[in-house]
Amino acid sequence: MSHKRTYRLVPALVLGSLLATSALSSSAVAQEKTLRIAMTAADIPKTTGQPDQGFEGNRFTGIPMYDALTHWDLSSADKASVLIPGLATEWKVGDSDKTKWIFKLRPGVKFHDGSPLNAAAIAWNVQKVLDKEAMHFAPDQIGVTVSRMPNLVSAKAIDELTVELTTKVPDSFLPLNLTNLFIASPTHWQKKYDALGSVADKAERAKQAWAAFASDASGSGPFKMAKFQPRERLEYVANKAYWDPKRTPKVDRVVLVPMPEANARTAALLSGQVDWIENPAPDAIKSIKDKGFVITTNAQPHVWPWQFSFAEGSPWLDKRVRHAANLCINREELKSALNGMMEIPKGTVPPGHPWWGNPTFDIKYDLAAAKKLMTDAGFGPNKRLKVKTITSASGSGQMQPVPMNEYLQQALKECFFDVELDVIEWNALFTNWREGAKSPNARGAHATNVTYAAMDPFFAMVRFTSSKTLPPVSNNWGHFTSPEFDDLITKAQTAFADNDRDAALANLHKRIVEEAPFLWVAHDVGPRAMSAKVKGFVQPKSWFVDLAPVSMD
Repeated sequence: MSHKRTYRLVPALVLGSLLATSALSSSAVAQEKTLRIAMTAADIPKTTGQPDQGFEGNRFTGIPMYDALTHWDLSSADKASVLIPGLATEWKVGDSDKTKWIFKLRPGVKFHDGSPLNAAAIAWNVQKVLDKEAMHFAPDQIGVTVSRMPNLVSAKAIDELTVELTTKVPDSFLPLNLTNLFIASPTHWQKKYDALGSVADKAERAKQAWAAFASDASGSGPFKMAKFQPRERLEYVANKAYWDPKRTPKVDRVVLVPMPEANARTAALLSGQVDWIENPAPDAIKSIKDKGFVITTNAQPHVWPWQFSFAEGSPWLDKRVRHAANLCINREELKSALNGMMEIPKGTVPPGHPWWGNPTFDIKYDLAAAKKLMTDAGFGPNKRLKVKTITSASGSGQMQPVPMNEYLQQALKECFFDVELDVIEWNALFTNWREGAKSPNARGAHATNVTYAAMDPFFAMVRFTSSKTLPPVSNNWGHFTSPEFDDLITKAQTAFADNDRDAALANLHKRIVEEAPFLWVAHDVGPRAMSAKVKGFVQPKSWFVDLAPVSMD
């Protein structure tokens, strides 16, 4: 039976929460080619080289100011982003010992402070998150690093331009994971540490040195930090000496401001306070276009889900209930309510992807089938199932979390679910993603709504289904494990030939969809709106973007 509901996903534009115009356009900045961006984050992502605020941190304080051993190719809007050399020009796993990797570094690269970027610097950056005995150990950078590369154990310099990395077990995903390890300047940090000689406690001294580094950072990326005001703004300027001529910045300065409320971002763009906004309010899309602004979108490997709890007593332990929820959502209707700003998922990756695997469970809208599954599970109009989901009001990749969750709340009523929504602050939600469903900070929730990037096997599948990625190691928030899945993961991780790895990952994805540890709701299309003055921007098929080629007319 057809059923139509009309939901207004966002209210009319409001002018609250806007930055004062003077905060974005001083006379000095006005003389430069300046790009002003409003992020969805509620705060400036960490600037120490390991950003927080989800992958919006990588996008805006990682990739612009830092380099990693490996990079994503973000130059095409038509082709999928693939792994390319970054600071490493080549890499190879050991012939006899598959836990050893050799990375050859690019010669002549310098940090923004002028010090050389060499193998010792790579080893130092691995130590900062893995070696508790290291003088520069940074506990606050562990969560956003180790959870993304849990098998990395150590690094050591072989010579000036050769570094050896060691993993716990053979792991063919390591080169992909390393796109998240941004390399900060040891020399610059050491100067901050030495200036704090009056601080006797070494751990406290290191903590203060990192805090000083955060406001005066030094990486090797195409942009250099110029000004930092926590919770207000970050400015960086072009690094005209960047090692890759194709990524020498075209603008003089970038100004980043946190603006978590979609209507405030939209109003800031329309009033000329910023040139570019992430995730505009859906019901303002037409108005934005009518006023001559540009909307860019592209299907990207980024999933908007509910991740289910499999803790004792969870209502999602019954697969029939999980399947029913996935069949109860009219995603076409939701897409229309979002003004088209989403893609409809069939799993974590789409059909035709090398990892698709042709699952037997078809994620679609089938209200009758959903109701039957719920009836078979013992639920109905007179015995409804209470479920609680935690979400955020905003945040990296969260799209329009509150109105989208309110849509799900209403839609699932028809399948005998009573959904309680608990809206918490984005970083608290993201932190609990590593603490897990059994943590008191999960607030008794049976599901969490944290979006996730799916551009590599670990991010897309492994961290949610492995017994080795249970909290606090990584993001298996729901404690979803089985020997079968561990075996499938091992086969994929130990397949070092591309075709063999794709085949193993297809088997893994097939079983994930069939077991349904998620409610797959949408694939993000990364909508952003910008002034017609912004030129040269490429919206890749990726969660990330490259600001270096962007110019201002």
